[in-house]
Amino acid sequence: MRSLLLLLAVAGGAWAQPFSAGVKLGVPLSDFLSATESGDTSYSTITNRYIVGVEGELRLPFGLGIELDVLYRHVNFSSTTTANAISAATSITTANTTSNDWEFPLVAKYKFKAPLVRPYVEAGVAWDTLQGLTQGVKTTVAGIVTSSSSTSSPSELSNSSTRGFVLGAGIDIHALLVHVTPELRYTRWGARQFFAPGLLSSNQNQAEFLVGVTF
Repeated sequence: MRSLLLLLAVAGGAWAQPFSAGVKLGVPLSDFLSATESGDTSYSTITNRYIVGVEGELRLPFGLGIELDVLYRHVNFSSTTTANAISAATSITTANTTSNDWEFPLVAKYKFKAPLVRPYVEAGVAWDTLQGLTQGVKTTVAGIVTSSSSTSSPSELSNSSTRGFVLGAGIDIHALLVHVTPELRYTRWGARQFFAPGLLSSNQNQAEFLVGVTF
């Protein structure tokens, strides 16, 4: 019984600690890129169904708090363009683009009063930046590679960084020394990061399901 009372006391003290940190995992509910084809050129992309990162939260009086996250995802897309060469052979140009995408949301939170499960709402701003962007381009004619190159500034790149505003809602589940916070989050970005007219575009509306685990 004494051990149980001690554990409950420690858990209660952990709830009152002003700062917590931990990991944040999630899945995107919307595609990062929209791709299509037109004429002899086609784009394709696969949304990686994971988001990983870390978070820190400063808890303030009256149910208020400030949270800063560092979130990572991988971005990739490819394009294929076909054309008839002078020799009447078919020329095929393929471009494969990959990048690391880092997102930094900073939100203010309000948690409603409840003993163990506390609903909350949040709002704030976010910054997003691309790192390690690489596009490899290869042209083949009749199955023979005629040229290849790579660049860190592809023609589809509009903005390597952008910012936007964030809205979200979730619940804070306090289990002993751990806070588990599943939430839905919406971000509206101020600018596209990738754009090819009629073929490829970054989605400025972003929806995510995230789960934080902090101590």
